[in-house]
Amino acid sequence: MAIQTKPVVININEDKTWSHTFNSFSAKVFIPKNDLPGSVVNFGFSAPYFIVLTDTQFTDSQASSYAAESGLGKIAATYDSSVVFISPLCDGGWAKAPTGIFEELIENSKIHQYHEDGIAILNNRFFHTNEGFAIRGAIFRTCVIGKGAAADYIAKNLIKKIEGTGLWGPADVAPTVCVLENLSVIPEIGRRDMPIVSVGNSEECNAAIKSGVDYSLIQDSWNFDEAFKFTKQFKRWGWVGDLQREPDFDELGMVEEAAVVELETSKDNGGDAAGTKSHKVGYISYYNKNLFEVGPAPLLLCFHGGGDSAKHIAQVSEWYKVAHDHNFLLVCVEDHINSTPTEMMQLLEHLKKTYSIEETRIYASGFSMGGCKTWDLYQEYPEVFAALAPMDATFDHGQNLYGQPSPGYHGSGVINDKVMVPVFYAGGEETPLPELPCQAQKCLDRMAYVMKVNNCKTEYDVKFDNQANWKDKIWGISGDKVEKIEDKSRNSILTLNYFESKDGGTYTVFASISGQGHECRYHTCEYAWRFMSQFRRVGTDIQ
Repeated sequence: MAIQTKPVVININEDKTWSHTFNSFSAKVFIPKNDLPGSVVNFGFSAPYFIVLTDTQFTDSQASSYAAESGLGKIAATYDSSVVFISPLCDGGWAKAPTGIFEELIENSKIHQYHEDGIAILNNRFFHTNEGFAIRGAIFRTCVIGKGAAADYIAKNLIKKIEGTGLWGPADVAPTVCVLENLSVIPEIGRRDMPIVSVGNSEECNAAIKSGVDYSLIQDSWNFDEAFKFTKQFKRWGWVGDLQREPDFDELGMVEEAAVVELETSKDNGGDAAGTKSHKVGYISYYNKNLFEVGPAPLLLCFHGGGDSAKHIAQVSEWYKVAHDHNFLLVCVEDHINSTPTEMMQLLEHLKKTYSIEETRIYASGFSMGGCKTWDLYQEYPEVFAALAPMDATFDHGQNLYGQPSPGYHGSGVINDKVMVPVFYAGGEETPLPELPCQAQKCLDRMAYVMKVNNCKTEYDVKFDNQANWKDKIWGISGDKVEKIEDKSRNSILTLNYFESKDGGTYTVFASISGQGHECRYHTCEYAWRFMSQFRRVGTDIQ
């Protein structure tokens, strides 16, 4: 159950703390001062989530001293994060603590669009309600730290698969990394994919750790720099808690840079900025260091899902890797749901002044609510984009991201009905949400709309209530060409339906992914880029 009353924040010099008592533990959250624009750019998705187990709740002074002496406060400030101290409510400290404390902590930890002072503010943008508060922390980057009895507790209870509440429901929520100092027990290792930092432990403990897990760092005493260099390599994604490596952008020869720009608020803004004269928009750019040496570069605007962030879509979908592999500029827009297509045109003008952009090769893609934003661009500013790749979502055509009637083509009140835009649309075949025509009338209507505007040879006259007679179980009809491509990394099949237009070109691709739910992954994004990148936009013409 979420925290119902917002915690009281205490100022300690330039740092902050707050406390809360949960069912089985108490938490002291220490938030070090930083100079990052964290209120506009959500850095939390790539921030380490430091959890320190203590026998009794730390005072503010103790939390501040520990953060400074351990070096954790310095790292937390670098990532716009915090250090969370957890103590059990039972007598006897961690030596007597029950199981289940970590699961309760993860259930009450969130990375959310709305946050301040280490508190995730669980506002529901659709119903304009507040659903409580939580500790702000990326549960897929948890680093659990314990000494003595606390280390023993971790060694007995957390080095295994742990069922709990993840980002999107039930999941393996095991820690990403465990730091064990001064153990008095041999760790009970239930999984090999658990990186462990061993500090000041016996040869017997270290031997068990080295042989039991795939990744370990053995220290005689705490070495802050060395330990973080080891721990920051890892993360866990998805429902299954798979251990993955964090991208090292320096090693890849890439730039990752966050920026903030102030834009004039358009009249149709239905988000948090509605009614204001202007508002700030954040974005994160990804590009190879040598990208602009050979001249202007293609640009892909990327829009995250609802509740996600720019960093999240870049890394979960691995669009950053597609940009690296194919050498283009990727710009992931932060909190785009509170910005309109008209405001995105302002952002584009800003980006053109900031980077050397090949203006005939501007593209956009988005996942879930970001897919809806991409459809908005098709409806309102089609002549700007050489191609679009909305994924995994649609509203009814004619509606915008806010579920309201679209202001239409350049605010005309009529959505685009003439300007053809190459489209690559993809959805998961196992998704619980309406993404494909077989799942909802609005999806079917969207496909029909695109095929009409893109002047496809084949008429999309599919009826939703006639699915029993559909020639293709997902789309109703098959493309003029159908291609099936195996994604060996995920044991799935990407099925591409290509629809030819009356001028002989192929500008429309409808794709589905077997075994995939509401997700967006590298394999699909890479094929989306292959399709989009063949097109240029010159005025209203596609070349």
